[in-house]
Amino acid sequence: MQANQAHILSEALPYIRQYHGKTIVVKYGGNAMQTDTLCRTVISDIVLLSLVGIRVVVVHGGGPEINDMLTKVGKESKFVNGLRYTDEETMEIVQMVLSGRVGKQLTQLISEFGGRALGLSGVDGRLIEAKQLDPALGLVGEITAINPEPVKMALESGYTPVISTIACGSEPGQIFNINADSAAAQLAIAVGAEKLILLTDVKGLLQDPKDESTLISTAHLPEIPQLIKSGIISGGMIPKVDCCVDAVRRGVPRAHILDGRMMHSILIELLSNQGIGTMIMP
Repeated sequence: MQANQAHILSEALPYIRQYHGKTIVVKYGGNAMQTDTLCRTVISDIVLLSLVGIRVVVVHGGGPEINDMLTKVGKESKFVNGLRYTDEETMEIVQMVLSGRVGKQLTQLISEFGGRALGLSGVDGRLIEAKQLDPALGLVGEITAINPEPVKMALESGYTPVISTIACGSEPGQIFNINADSAAAQLAIAVGAEKLILLTDVKGLLQDPKDESTLISTAHLPEIPQLIKSGIISGGMIPKVDCCVDAVRRGVPRAHILDGRMMHSILIELLSNQGIGTMIMP
């Protein structure tokens, strides 16, 4: 047992050296926060990475929590082509849940595990700017600009930024609900991240969606269009892959889609020879 633990530590050493001082952007989605135990494990792993000198930016969603709050206030969730319709009342709840409840829970957990966290929203310092994506979706935004300075300042001061995905518009007081995968990808580009990691509720890209043994471990950019055309990448996985492709095309060396339900998935991917999920690379 002790020899096995020593082997794990020695295996991690070259990866710690490789990523020391580098920035990793982790998108932590609501569906990967399914249990308290799982959430605490993910956060403890993020703190471990920061303590060994790897700079982590956490970008979080909170779809299930938003749905719960809308139900509590008696407001029905409405979706258009898979995207949440966001009127002004819904936007208030989105802002309250993401920047308030979920963001504060994550920053508090990081502190409990010995890390230093700073909660930010896309509105703070005009970190994320957006315009209306489609009038049919209400206050859903499309990112137009990223101001990475607040994130860089937090990282340089030894904090883990925890970013909730709302954005400011061009009009005074205008706020938009934005896609967390897209926000994570654009932030990874803007801060010059070494890796973008999307934690989700699937194992990765599968040749056969019904068979997890058909995991595609590595996908190169030229292969992606054919994977979409053949239906291997379909449905809700298409926008996730599009975010990864955009990040890699614009300078992020690697993007990963990992199963956030798997204990210690981030550590296994970053600090071991094993690797899990799907890696998208040039």
